[in-house]
Amino acid sequence: MGRAAPELHAAAEAATIDVDDASVMLALCGPRNEHLASLASTLGLVASARGQRLFLRGESAAVATAMRFVHESAELARAGKPLALEDIPRAARLLRDDHEASLRYVYDAPVFIGAAGRKPISVKGANQRAYVEAIGAHDLTFGVGPAGTGKTFLAMACAVRALTERRVRRIVLTRPAVEAGERLGFLPGDLAEKVNPYLRPLYDALNDLLDVERAQQCIAKGQVEVAPLAFMRGRTLSDAFVILDEAQNATSEQMRMFLTRLGPGSKAVVTGDLTQVDLPVGRPSGLAVASRLLTGVEGIAVCTFDDGDVVRHPLVQRIVKAYETFDREERERFEARRDRLRDRETGGGEA
Repeated sequence: MGRAAPELHAAAEAATIDVDDASVMLALCGPRNEHLASLASTLGLVASARGQRLFLRGESAAVATAMRFVHESAELARAGKPLALEDIPRAARLLRDDHEASLRYVYDAPVFIGAAGRKPISVKGANQRAYVEAIGAHDLTFGVGPAGTGKTFLAMACAVRALTERRVRRIVLTRPAVEAGERLGFLPGDLAEKVNPYLRPLYDALNDLLDVERAQQCIAKGQVEVAPLAFMRGRTLSDAFVILDEAQNATSEQMRMFLTRLGPGSKAVVTGDLTQVDLPVGRPSGLAVASRLLTGVEGIAVCTFDDGDVVRHPLVQRIVKAYETFDREERERFEARRDRLRDRETGGGEA
């Protein structure tokens, strides 16, 4: 399958799985056996296919996980919901790390069915499923994690679904316009046009969920409203689904102001990436403070994502992981220098 076979240890075993449906077999193997190769690479085993039969060989735990994966992904394929190539590593790791996990539970529930001809929006992993469930069950949900983990897009999908099902009267989208600062008023156009560059990702998500014409109609009717975070002060948001995006760039004061805007019948989702704070040095992120302070408060959920949840281009996952390693090493170097200075000062004082 184009990959070097992993080294097998003493506890190796082999398994053979017969697949009685050609379409399911194609879904399991993928074009040019790409799906099977991804499964083998993720779990560290040898996998091959011949006719309607799969062959697995590797350490017993890896083979057992692969067999679970094959049986559960076959069920999804028979239900018309086959896993995509990019889903396979995440799904295999889920089964490897959690013996109680179920791929059907994670991947079989659409979050939102949009315009005709568009694929239903579904979660791409256990953390995304937990996030969507938290949004449904809580009036305030924090989604904290690196770029590309679906925090904003899934929040938008939940908001559009709530609007189409008439559970809310409007969607309010807000974001700190950190780069514009006090110069926001000097930009041309009305309020929406002034903050449009900062709210563009939310518009993009809206256009992905609905056709562009319907999205524009919702905006024109006031069913979807955009507002910079600084303009939220003094408002009460009732019967609304409110999304605060890029919340890592909200100050603690702004975050406190935003969280006290919620009125009856409203739901809020706050998303952000604490590794991309653009606030001036010395200003704490309101997202960091609020997510720590409000963890465990009734009616509030705090959901965290990691690099394993990245659903953008595969490179993004590797980039996030590289930066996380760099940040960790920088912290360790800083702490080592601080300890050396402290030891030197202590030693000098005693001398």
